[in-house]
Amino acid sequence: MTVIAPPAVEPAALAVRSVRRSGPPTMVWVGMGIVGVFVLAALCAPLIAPYDPLAQNVADALAAPSWQHLLGTDELGRDVLSRLIWAARIDLLIGFLGALLPAILGTVLGAAAGFFGGWLDTLIMRVSDLVQAFPSYILVIALVFVLGAGPVSILVSMTVVSWVAYVRLMRTEMLRVRESDYIAAATVSGFSRRRVLWRHAFPNAIGQSLVYLPSDIVAATLGLAALSFLGLGIQPPAPEWGAMIAEGQPYIREQWWLATVPGLAIVVFGLGLSMIGEGVEAWGRK
Repeated sequence: MTVIAPPAVEPAALAVRSVRRSGPPTMVWVGMGIVGVFVLAALCAPLIAPYDPLAQNVADALAAPSWQHLLGTDELGRDVLSRLIWAARIDLLIGFLGALLPAILGTVLGAAAGFFGGWLDTLIMRVSDLVQAFPSYILVIALVFVLGAGPVSILVSMTVVSWVAYVRLMRTEMLRVRESDYIAAATVSGFSRRRVLWRHAFPNAIGQSLVYLPSDIVAATLGLAALSFLGLGIQPPAPEWGAMIAEGQPYIREQWWLATVPGLAIVVFGLGLSMIGEGVEAWGRK
């Protein structure tokens, strides 16, 4: 009986199969765990916050951390831990929407510019050049000043400024993808240009924008904190991390935790998102 040996598998093929079987790096899971804790705290704020974040008790103002108030109280006697937890609701919502809205706008415009080209490409890129000519934070501050402080004006300002990055990322990827063989095959098969764009080109060009999104959420969160620190963001008495830092600044020598704790919350949340973005990028390079 003749035994037919199985075909030899090249080492490169084994490496490709190994990479396909491997999951995301540990960094991604750690980052998702960190972000998940913040999201869970924000969602469950009414259940886990020990006190009303707006309740004042001037007699207990600037109390040091204790079993009664784990992170102490602020200058109005409000529980810092409760305000920190409730602030996560505002900061995470503005942070995610402040990155998601410009991501949607920028990726759609960038896909159209890169795929269709011509006058549409020229128009979109010239408008993006105009927006990019202004310093981003100065433009956001100016827009918020004109529109008035509040969540809506902050989101509008962030969208106006941040969509440019997604346009450039998506346009670059779309210019590469539209020259691919499978796009040519889909076009020759008689599919409409709209179907070729959204069914074939867009899913293969959006990868870099998704990798960039976590870092943009960090930027949006920092932007909100900066605006609130300057008094242009979320207005008192609503709890917000940047506003809490501003309120605790005058007491930084004696009651250092008032400004340090919300600052650490921003750093840890940003670290978690950065780990997700860097891990996904490293995974994609494999």
